[in-house]
Amino acid sequence: MNNDKFLNDLVEVYDFFDTQKNNVNKHIIYLEKGEFEKLTIIEDFAKALGLYMKDDLRVALITRLVNLRDDSLVQVLKKLGKNEKEIIELQEKAYIFVRDFWHDKHKNTINYIKTNNLLTPFYQAVFEGVYEVGLKMSSWQSSWTAHIINGINKELLEMFDGNEKKVYEYLEENSLFDLGHNGIVADRSYSALVLEDGKYSSKAYIKAFKEQTTAVIDALEKFEESLIELEDEIYDEKWNYILYIQNLIKAFSEEQNHKLVERWADVDRAWMKIKSPVQIGHPLEYYEDHFRKAVALEWDIRLTNPKFAQNDHRVNKIKSAFKKIFNEIEKKEGYENTYNFSLKSLDKVQLYIGRPALFFGAEFNGLFSAQVVPNDEVVSKEEGKKIFAFADEILQTSRAKPFLKLSQEIFGQKFLSEDRMFLFNEDEAWHQVYDITTIGHEYGHILWCDEDTESVMNKTGNFKNIEEFKATTGGLISFFLDESNDEKDLEKQVLMDTIKRAVGLIGWMEVDEVQPYYCEGLIHLTALFETKILNWGDEELTLDISSVKYERLKEWYIKTYTELANHYLDKKDATEFLTRFAKKDGKYFMPVNHKLHSFVKYYFKRYQEIGQELDTKDSKENYIK
Repeated sequence: MNNDKFLNDLVEVYDFFDTQKNNVNKHIIYLEKGEFEKLTIIEDFAKALGLYMKDDLRVALITRLVNLRDDSLVQVLKKLGKNEKEIIELQEKAYIFVRDFWHDKHKNTINYIKTNNLLTPFYQAVFEGVYEVGLKMSSWQSSWTAHIINGINKELLEMFDGNEKKVYEYLEENSLFDLGHNGIVADRSYSALVLEDGKYSSKAYIKAFKEQTTAVIDALEKFEESLIELEDEIYDEKWNYILYIQNLIKAFSEEQNHKLVERWADVDRAWMKIKSPVQIGHPLEYYEDHFRKAVALEWDIRLTNPKFAQNDHRVNKIKSAFKKIFNEIEKKEGYENTYNFSLKSLDKVQLYIGRPALFFGAEFNGLFSAQVVPNDEVVSKEEGKKIFAFADEILQTSRAKPFLKLSQEIFGQKFLSEDRMFLFNEDEAWHQVYDITTIGHEYGHILWCDEDTESVMNKTGNFKNIEEFKATTGGLISFFLDESNDEKDLEKQVLMDTIKRAVGLIGWMEVDEVQPYYCEGLIHLTALFETKILNWGDEELTLDISSVKYERLKEWYIKTYTELANHYLDKKDATEFLTRFAKKDGKYFMPVNHKLHSFVKYYFKRYQEIGQELDTKDSKENYIK
């Protein structure tokens, strides 16, 4: 097969995913049109959970199945009077239903590629191998969640009456964190705590989940064998893939805790060598586990859009802003080293714009819109990072989402109409805003960090709770400080996107694994309230997005981001910065700003009450030209 034929096949496969996603999104269209007779799968979903169908449950189940988010379902279950144990059990049943639905979709993908003889035998085997390993990862996910999230972590909190600081102190004093490079405490773990004889010990996944991990290793070995017999005549990546799989087998097989981080660093090193459009994702992120940052069971293929042309547009703007902020900071010893570390990481970034093709395990609890990895900064110093951005997927999903009554009540029709007109009709400009806010966010993660930044700043467990704000604001600063005018006409849309996202993140208050985004939203909202772009009174949110207020917001962000950069360079504990904006009020963070505090409470209450109700005053037909 020649390169042109392969690229044409890639386009066909990519379009297949677009069509498949549209078909899944039709469930939302049937919901909006009240064609409930076409929603038999949602009826089956409710029966699988043993729940009687109601309007808000129907919306929540569609959100769980189509968009892979269960926060709406949890709120509906609370309204039904379910207790915590019952909710956890129903979340698990929902996971299994969603998992099986998407496994079938993924099997159809494999069949489509093979039946139509698309790509090459080598890449057909890559898709099939990822699928087979993925089935085992998905099976493991249930016991991983039960043991770590709903087991050990809840036990630790109960042990210390909900005092997270004491949990961290206990884990540190008892050497229950994995050790990373050079024997220092790692910022993540590839192990789980196990209670034996009244005492916790840390055990590698192969010991804590022997049956499930062994099943994954067996599938990886078969995957490796299938590739050895074939050749990659298009990209000559055969041995890069095989070396990668071999390193995965070694990492999953490692029993000694002190070797885990280094084994997985070797996985990341091997993975960074693969540069074909068919990228495999392995366990990389660790948002779910608040205490020991046990890596989640991610496993997927991300397919690069064949029409995407590499460019350095955003990274150059990021570098320029990074330099300007650094020049404003009074220098101390070590600052230059961290700055140069980040700069070198930026230079080594590989950018992949595409969409998720196959996904398994933890990813049935939510797909990311973009990602910068690996998180191992020692590896990144050597090899750089990969940024994945799923712009096509996010645009498709955003257009498919139902209009909700809560948005209408909070933002008003004028704001929503302008935002929706842009969403449905301005493809090119929408992608430019995504580049600023989302791809900019991923580049923003790289700034102001070196090998030990996270482990030093996370002593009280809040690093991620400021890191997401740092990332998004890095992208915004590259926009605010840009001296060229090639994006100036996007100012209003960038601002509207920031407002809409920050308010929407309030809905995630009680979802522990996305707490960093919720906290990020509170800091953005503080900016919007302090600059009077948003105001709250008499249970009404008023918006002023005039140019005067916009300039005031820019100043706020530049000042606050400069202070945050200083905080990172000094490697101060993350909690010190976070508590300027938000503090724990019971179980959850709440904003320090008094007026914002009132708004957040009101919004979340309304989210609980009407968050799953459809807006019948407006429809997509008003915007689709």
